[in-house]
Amino acid sequence: MTAAIKDAAHTVDASAVMGLLPARPRLLAVGEPTHGEDVLLNLRNALFRQLVEQEGYRTIAIESDCMMGLVVDSYVTSGTGVFDEAMESGFSHGWGVFEGNRELVRWMRRYNEGRAASEQLRFAGFDGPLEMAFAASPRQALTALHAYLTSWIDADLLPCTGETLDRLLGADDRWTNPAAMRDPSQSAGRTPEAERLRLLADDLVAVLDMHTPHLIAASGQDGLDRARLYGRTATGVLRYHFWMADTSPSRLTWLCALRDSMMAANLLALAQRGPVLANAHNGHLQRDKSSMQMGGQPLHWWSAGAIVSAQLGAQYAFLPTAVGTIRHHGVDIPAEDTIEGMLYALPEDSYLVDTHRLAAILGDLTPAARVSPWYGYAPLDPAQTASHDGILFVKDSRVTSGG
Repeated sequence: MTAAIKDAAHTVDASAVMGLLPARPRLLAVGEPTHGEDVLLNLRNALFRQLVEQEGYRTIAIESDCMMGLVVDSYVTSGTGVFDEAMESGFSHGWGVFEGNRELVRWMRRYNEGRAASEQLRFAGFDGPLEMAFAASPRQALTALHAYLTSWIDADLLPCTGETLDRLLGADDRWTNPAAMRDPSQSAGRTPEAERLRLLADDLVAVLDMHTPHLIAASGQDGLDRARLYGRTATGVLRYHFWMADTSPSRLTWLCALRDSMMAANLLALAQRGPVLANAHNGHLQRDKSSMQMGGQPLHWWSAGAIVSAQLGAQYAFLPTAVGTIRHHGVDIPAEDTIEGMLYALPEDSYLVDTHRLAAILGDLTPAARVSPWYGYAPLDPAQTASHDGILFVKDSRVTSGG
């Protein structure tokens, strides 16, 4: 069996990835089963560099706050700001400290130096401004949208003034109160002010749509695209806060689904601009429903990848990454009857696995599902293998001197 499976495993490079696909997809997503592991980020970086240089991808999108990502995009395209400050203020979830992310941004800046704007590589965060413990205030996105419209549209055509928004928003800490994640009564999401803000955000987005020809002429496509990002984020965050205040049994499912829906909307918008490479947790990018246990409750919702795939079809491709061991987190050698165990038996450190070939080799044999002793690592689901365009496999993830 091991020898047969080796025939389905290839060296990880851009040409091997393209060899698994009928054509270059507009959005190529590479997932990871855990965050922050040096070997996974290094593999991503090497593969993304080849895909940029050989296949013409022009955007790299990361599972990070879409608003904060604008800081990194300015840095890599124009050198605006200081590197360390861009890494600190341009990534959410604390991921600006990961050396793999730091090296990615350094390389993107080097790549762009001396290139015309039309040929430059762009950076994007595609997550909402959401953390596990809280959601951001809608202030930044909402006021940025209003400021953009104020610059190009007559004030009497807007549904409100900036002062009105400021009064309704109030103090930001009423929105970011971490107690609201577990206690709906602590949320500001269903106050009269919040309900009014949702209506105003909707009207501001409508103004964007109604004045599209003028706004493209006035601010350029990039300016309008950024304003649309503000609009998606403002309406999405206000909707998220609304459901944080919900007391029904579906509350947590709504919150998980809303986050992935926001991710999907951002990815689809980026794909309209040109070919995109995306990196996030496997669970966000898979074509199948996502699931998790939270507060003892099983949750199921459509992932961002499933939503994007439904709209892009063959223009979306997904390669999840799997790991053999993460011993510093107690994840030891996988059982031989799991997919990870079968791949672990191969001699090299990493592979790109042809899932169609793997399925033919396995035939009627159904691999066992691996169970991780560490909550931070999500093994492959054997039932989903057929929906993957390939699998990236890394044998061992180890702590490095910089990790």
